[in-house]
Amino acid sequence: MPAEMMNTKEVAKYLNINDKQVYALIREGGMPATRATGKWIFPKKLIDEWIETTTRQGLSQARQKSAAVSGALLAAGSNDPILDILQTTLRRRHPDLYIFSANTGSTEGLAALNAGYTDIAWTHLWDQASGQYNIPFLSSRLPRIDAVVVNLFHRDIGLVFAADNPLNIRDIEDMQQPGLRFINRQEGSGTRLLIDYHLKKAGIGTDKLIGYENEVFTHLEVGLAILSHQADVGMATGSVSRMLGLSFLSVAKERFDMILDKKTYFEKGVQNFIDTLRSASFRKGVEKLGHYDFYESGKILHARN
Repeated sequence: MPAEMMNTKEVAKYLNINDKQVYALIREGGMPATRATGKWIFPKKLIDEWIETTTRQGLSQARQKSAAVSGALLAAGSNDPILDILQTTLRRRHPDLYIFSANTGSTEGLAALNAGYTDIAWTHLWDQASGQYNIPFLSSRLPRIDAVVVNLFHRDIGLVFAADNPLNIRDIEDMQQPGLRFINRQEGSGTRLLIDYHLKKAGIGTDKLIGYENEVFTHLEVGLAILSHQADVGMATGSVSRMLGLSFLSVAKERFDMILDKKTYFEKGVQNFIDTLRSASFRKGVEKLGHYDFYESGKILHARN
């Protein structure tokens, strides 16, 4: 057979595929081939042109896919009701930017960031030894990340219970009263760690607390469990208590941050997110909820030189 023509075995070897794959490519109508004396033959020149065209198309499709997801950020970690408002405001200002967020809890959010599964971690982990939030955990939780810590807001968090406080809850110690039903947050969440700290400080054994094993993943779920009389008390943000008309006893003012790799911080999407966080339209949308301070919003609290 002339050098410029190849049979099935030769083209399979040339493309480093098997004979069956050659026939499949012919059936799909993509590979240039013709029948002669009952056998398939393949002009080498046309095969080379087909390879080049296919490669160009593949690169073009890859670029299109890259462009399609370049406006998306993945986030995981803690939960706060105004994150939804923030993301809605962001979409109005930047309709080509998406943030897909998972409520995993602060600890799991940091684990996902360190593993490369997410771009951003939402977190509010409090370190008992230093009294600081988030930064003391960077070396142990994010060994693979050149971490930048940016504050989103400070918020009130505390005990949430029925309106008019029928059980007369005045402090953490009142959670020991007989028959009181508790609704908990999932293990590894910043709120769960805060709950456990205050229960231990008050001398309340978790095995004595009815409902300690009943876990939910968001502050809103805590509030709804109380509103629907499935529980009497839980720990959630002050904004949830206001939204649902529940009573609130503040336990702490905590700092809620986003953590990301330094390379990610400089991406356009992140900068647009920070601009939205500082915007008047976002602040106006959340001001009626109360229980938030934005004096450090958008500020870099930690970054390596």
